[in-house]
Amino acid sequence: MKPVGVVTRGTTNPNRLRRVDNWIVETCGNALRSAADPLVVDLGYGATPVTAVELRARLAAGVRADVRVVGLEIDPVRVAAAQPAADPPGLTFARGGFELAGLRPALVRAFNVLRQYDEGEVADAWRTVTARLAPGGLLVEGTCDELGRLGSWVLLDAAGPRTLTLAARLATLESPAQLAERLPKALIHRNVPGERIHDLIRALDDAWQAAAGYAPFGPRHRWLQTVRAVCAAGWPILDHPRRWRHGDLTLPWAAVSPT
Repeated sequence: MKPVGVVTRGTTNPNRLRRVDNWIVETCGNALRSAADPLVVDLGYGATPVTAVELRARLAAGVRADVRVVGLEIDPVRVAAAQPAADPPGLTFARGGFELAGLRPALVRAFNVLRQYDEGEVADAWRTVTARLAPGGLLVEGTCDELGRLGSWVLLDAAGPRTLTLAARLATLESPAQLAERLPKALIHRNVPGERIHDLIRALDDAWQAAAGYAPFGPRHRWLQTVRAVCAAGWPILDHPRRWRHGDLTLPWAAVSPT
């Protein structure tokens, strides 16, 4: 089966995807625990296999020990270079793209893959992947900065996008407006007046500025106050303060989808 897609830039770093991995453990853990086959695909893991190795370790420790992670890359050179990191059956590497190399995983993580595609190609890529998931399977697709301090991702199933999550390392967050730089490809060009995602980023930034009095207590307290204010303004935040404390917030896709 010919891989579907193009080779990415391949940039990666240790712990770059720690935030989304921890979110997957908590939010998608039950789906993996109940899966008949706990198969996970790390789609487009990059020039080195480090994030696939980390994903396998985090899922095995936090969800179920028998989870299997398959790292897929279109570039055969990257697949060959990853083989020394393989630890079958828990972690293997193969050539593949959006068609998932014929696999039927319970979960796919695709990070910093669609960033180099055109916005008009995103929906087709989402459909290609979700059509190949196991029943009840999930896709987590998003992007982050080089060190994983800022990121965002969309959770999808066979019916389409379900939620958007924004995440930041609060210790280095200067303003929620920085999150606009790392929106998923489906939204990054929509941060303009008249779009819901623009309204959300603006609401977060305004609330952050209004919460400046909390800064002496640390960025976590300021962020918590920011999210509470956004909730009070009517934004349908889905998660709870325990997640907010990690710098995350999640909303229904309908609240931010392109108009």
